[in-house]
Amino acid sequence: MSMQGRIGSASVGRIKRALGVQAALEWAFRVEKAQLELPPPKDVVEEGFGFGLEYVLMQRGALGCKVDGGQHKMGSYTHADAEVIAATVAGMPDSLGGIRMAIRVAELARAGLTPDWMPRVVPRCVPVETKRNQHGERSTTVVVGTERVLTRGKWRTVEVLACPVTWRPHPEQIESARRGYEDWWKALDWVRDGLVVGRMLRDIEVMAAMPKLRPWQRSHKH
Repeated sequence: MSMQGRIGSASVGRIKRALGVQAALEWAFRVEKAQLELPPPKDVVEEGFGFGLEYVLMQRGALGCKVDGGQHKMGSYTHADAEVIAATVAGMPDSLGGIRMAIRVAELARAGLTPDWMPRVVPRCVPVETKRNQHGERSTTVVVGTERVLTRGKWRTVEVLACPVTWRPHPEQIESARRGYEDWWKALDWVRDGLVVGRMLRDIEVMAAMPKLRPWQRSHKH
């Protein structure tokens, strides 16, 4: 019987662990401590392949079957599925952020975090500066002009004061945070599709479940 046939027959009846892509990433990077093997810079000549998905698959073919596990880590052993997940992330296309996004996805997964999209934050108009004295806290004012006013029969020049204000957090900060969340979501969607289509995972089944695309948009039901 061929090696492919033996592997195929051994896989029949195997019960896979179903995880959404975010949970799968956290399992790979946080639990299994998978390392993000990034390809070398484009100007560095490597022998054959870099350290992307192709490299991992070639190594699997050269070594034959690795010992399946993952339930209990032995030494520095990392589950083969975690290596495939990490290699998939490392192949992040430039259109989705490339290496920078790959690192972001891996580090967020390692920390068990979701990008901060600034939930429940509402921009507020506040004074640019305040000063505190014995009478309390007051907004700092600046002179923006002068006016001539008639008081008690005399013309006087008085300063026109204004309180400079700003928006905190600035709406652009919130928009930037939410664009960053959407970029991360698109990267996860790409990883999920790659893992599903690649069919290289032995013990993990990546489900269709995804984090909310725009969690700040809530449907209003009456």
